[in-house]
Amino acid sequence: MDLEFSAEDQAFRAEVREFLATSLPEGLRRKVENGVELQRDDIMSWHRILHAKGWAAPNWPAEYGGPGWTLAQKYIFDEEHALAAAPRLVSFGLNMCGPVLMGFGTDAQKQRFLPRMLSGEDVWCQGYSEPGSGSDLASLTTTARRDGDHWVINGTKTWTTKAHWADWCFLLARTSNEDRKQQGITFILLDLKTPGIEIRPIILMDGLHETNMVYYDDVRVPVENTVGEVGKGWGIGKYLLAHERMSGGSLGPHKKLLSQLKSIAADGETSGGAPLAEDPDFARKIAAVELELKTLEAFTLRSVDALSRGGDLGGQALGAEANIFKIRNTEIQQRLTELKMQAVGYYAQPYLYAALTQGWNEPPIGAEYANGCTPNYLHFRKVSIYSGSNEIQHNIIAKAELGL
Repeated sequence: MDLEFSAEDQAFRAEVREFLATSLPEGLRRKVENGVELQRDDIMSWHRILHAKGWAAPNWPAEYGGPGWTLAQKYIFDEEHALAAAPRLVSFGLNMCGPVLMGFGTDAQKQRFLPRMLSGEDVWCQGYSEPGSGSDLASLTTTARRDGDHWVINGTKTWTTKAHWADWCFLLARTSNEDRKQQGITFILLDLKTPGIEIRPIILMDGLHETNMVYYDDVRVPVENTVGEVGKGWGIGKYLLAHERMSGGSLGPHKKLLSQLKSIAADGETSGGAPLAEDPDFARKIAAVELELKTLEAFTLRSVDALSRGGDLGGQALGAEANIFKIRNTEIQQRLTELKMQAVGYYAQPYLYAALTQGWNEPPIGAEYANGCTPNYLHFRKVSIYSGSNEIQHNIIAKAELGL
């Protein structure tokens, strides 16, 4: 195993840094660093810049319009992208549905959907969770009934992130009730302009609008929008979730937050008249989370190295490693936001929602970085639940790896 990057990879890192330094708009960077709510135009403007460079889809092969990077280069790009405070693109098409279409879609589906997904002309969302089916996704009840050349879809999806921005949705629907509950589930692509769809906002704990309830009432979808075999969508859905759990595996966002946290403790906040970084208890907490982050990074780089060499990680390229990464990644993310709340102290409490929205021009209460603490802390409570709760991930690992 070699965890060192090659000279070529280091040169690539320098190229990425130079591009981000010269191409990322300063106003967009400041919004990301200070937790200002990003609008669709913010994200899509950056998408267009990356697409013009040929870097909008780092994990896509060249044959589909991606840069054709190695795993190491993709890792480096993800890391530098986060360290530069560049906004993450909407990932449901590029990182989830795109790989599914490459692996399971027809040639016609690839030609129709992938180019517009890559360019950002179509934004996608994911229709998985339901009011009664979250981590137990196989219990979903949204139905797709065959009527000639169409599916007629009825049901409700919840926590549909960015549905209010999206043009298309990929969803799982039940097309049969025979056999085990995992059977009879089909993967379907859906134009959100189709009659019978209603999107209602869900306002999260941070006061911002990111997720939605989506209602489907006799929505007619062409059968040609079925991906893979009818009734075999469960396997496709699991394939997609593995990509979601490993998405952003470079840990760059955590490194960025840790760096900011250290700066706050050294230069911004005090304890007993001395810099907070000199407080033994707080210094111990920072050291502990940094050690966890470095350990997870070594685990991730080991996986990247094995896959780069053609290894299968003991049987599955994105098997238990994705589950392990999801658990530790989300735990560290939550711990970092908790520590930032502790560091900022009282100034984290006067949470001004308006200061996180477009057009706010009043001076901040305390340091500029303080206003985003509470909403970020609240927002990231969810990360240990979505993509399959961490409790479910532990069960999967226990069954698959330990035989329990």
